Amino acid sequence: MLTNSLVELDRQHLVHPLSSFRGHEDRGVRVLRSAKGARVTDAEGRELIDGFAGLWCVNAGYGQESVVEAAAEQMRTLPYATGYFDLGSEAPIRLAAALAERSPGDLNHIFFTLGGSDAVDSTIRFVRYYWHSKGMPERDQFISVEQGFHGSSTMGAGLTALPGFHDGFGVPYSWQHKISSHYLYRNPLGDDPQTVIDASVAELRAKVAAIGEDKVAAFYVEPIQGSGGVLVPPKGWIKAMRDVCAELGILFIADEVITGFGRTGPMFACEDEGIVPDLMTCAKGLTSGYAPMGAVFMADHVYETIADGAGAKAVGHGFTYSAHPVSAAVALEVLALYEGGLFENGVKAGARLMAGLESLRDHPLVGDVRGRGMLAAVELVTDKVAKTPLPAEVQPGTRLFDRAWEQGVIMRCFAHGVFGYAPPLCCTDAEIDAIVERTRTVLDLTLEDPEIRAVLR
Repeated sequence: MLTNSLVELDRQHLVHPLSSFRGHEDRGVRVLRSAKGARVTDAEGRELIDGFAGLWCVNAGYGQESVVEAAAEQMRTLPYATGYFDLGSEAPIRLAAALAERSPGDLNHIFFTLGGSDAVDSTIRFVRYYWHSKGMPERDQFISVEQGFHGSSTMGAGLTALPGFHDGFGVPYSWQHKISSHYLYRNPLGDDPQTVIDASVAELRAKVAAIGEDKVAAFYVEPIQGSGGVLVPPKGWIKAMRDVCAELGILFIADEVITGFGRTGPMFACEDEGIVPDLMTCAKGLTSGYAPMGAVFMADHVYETIADGAGAKAVGHGFTYSAHPVSAAVALEVLALYEGGLFENGVKAGARLMAGLESLRDHPLVGDVRGRGMLAAVELVTDKVAKTPLPAEVQPGTRLFDRAWEQGVIMRCFAHGVFGYAPPLCCTDAEIDAIVERTRTVLDLTLEDPEIRAVLR
């Protein structure tokens, strides 16, 4: 009865993110009751392995008592402190220092936000201020990558290159431009890595030339494109794009909201290619989802330019909950857990996950397996040669998610028929194996669907 009541209350009052309002009214909510480690339990008592860590974020796993205690102690001592008026508190100060110490290169200055979307939005404002400070306000054009995701705030959604975040919202803006994704599996140039790298470099140069080199402010990119379907660039692609931006004097922004904090192996995915961005965003794994928090990392030259440009004036950007002490206390303890063994376990579990998913390549519905560390995808097709996606009329996103749920695993199921994986770094060997085996069961069941059998080649 309690669950039924919650479902009705949810249907009547709670607006869910990224949902069909009418569709959600019809389906109703699945209520989660508790969680521990890599497993969650719903209101009906069903236990599932969370193969997606909430929303790419519960990297440390659920139910970490030391994190709960850190939050409780901070709430007892100082539940809130503003960062305005030159005030502050110990936890965010220590967190900023810890992050700067661990960040690539000279990303020594940290601005805290509530999450990834407002971190991206903050970079847009900081980039604009940077160029104004340099006496070049005409540098106000931004470039990002097709199938990339940079949040759903009003400006960030324009940098995002997924139609669902544009339709009905009046974005992207005229100052937001795109170049093609590196998407190897469906790249019209084929899957030769160097060919794709060379083409992307040429396209970025051409886009800059078309806009005007003296007008382009910044280039945004995820080290691995997450919400576009976990699209892994060829090795060397990120560095090549960074080098072009450095040559042309364009600020390079790495969006590590998903990839940060051990998701691909190292602390930050930028380390995989040894690059140092001018600005970097993170969130999600920063607090392992236990409390809202994001961050913008600024390189020394960006900070100094903005500081000199403002002089004695306040830089007019901030949030009530910037550098929230409870979120910072949580993040500090989560960082201790990462470095106390979770990063190491994540590397081992990630290798096991990728090996397990690779074993699915021979399945009739599997067209591609890709990933890095604990971030992976399996793309489904009905024709491996033609790479034909699952028919849209079977609504792959909903059908596959429901079927996985029934098998006791949560994973992202993209609308075009792609499974996305981002399990907690605390996963055991048995849990990783179960994610793979339950995926195989979902594939086998889907293979029996009449609509699939009718188009299978």
